[in-house]
Amino acid sequence: MLTGKVALVTGASRGIGRGIALALADQGATVVVNYNGSEARAREVVESITAAGGKAEAVQCNVAEYESCGQMIQDVIGKYGSLDILVNNAGITRDNLLMRMSESDYDQVLDTNLKGAFNTIRHSARQFLKQKSGKVINISSVSGVMGNPGQANYSASKAGLIGLTKSVAKELGSRGICVNAVAPGFVETEMTEAMGEQALEKAKQFIPLGRMGKVEDIAGLVAFLAGPGGDYITGQVISVDGGLNM
Repeated sequence: MLTGKVALVTGASRGIGRGIALALADQGATVVVNYNGSEARAREVVESITAAGGKAEAVQCNVAEYESCGQMIQDVIGKYGSLDILVNNAGITRDNLLMRMSESDYDQVLDTNLKGAFNTIRHSARQFLKQKSGKVINISSVSGVMGNPGQANYSASKAGLIGLTKSVAKELGSRGICVNAVAPGFVETEMTEAMGEQALEKAKQFIPLGRMGKVEDIAGLVAFLAGPGGDYITGQVISVDGGLNM
């Protein structure tokens, strides 16, 4: 259980982030639902949590902005007195073949998906070190492990997230802070729906379990890593992909 713990989940207004927020709240954590542009959807997540008897609030912040992240985390710690769990889930796609990819599309994806995680970890680290405890869970992707045509920017950002995870795990481990990455495969979200039915059916052919994953498959693992079960797990990249990457 996570009773008494405070969790910040970035990009939690929909999809995997929403599922993670709900799962952490279900375990008793107070959840800060971060969003960038989807205020109404973030508030719906908060309402779902509070209706079930949990505690949550929605906080706007573009994680790509270093100073804004610092203010968000300072506000969270100031209000709740601690920050125990940080889930870096915020991510965007700007898919295109490399020869057609603009510099802007590359930079935007790296800024949100990779630098955003650096920003939040950097500003949270002092509190974690002070507490001598903390859980950081970075949501990477099978694309960051295997690569994926048309996603040079996305794959690079998610692969970078794995390197960031391992480096920070080694830096902070001596103070009891666990840092891990979860690498989802094809999961039923709006992001994968945009791929189109034909592309999804083709993708299933390469998944040994023969189906798409569910948001709950990812959220359940994150909740486990955030809880006592994850106290001796750090620096790991755990794939949740139906066997796609093996």
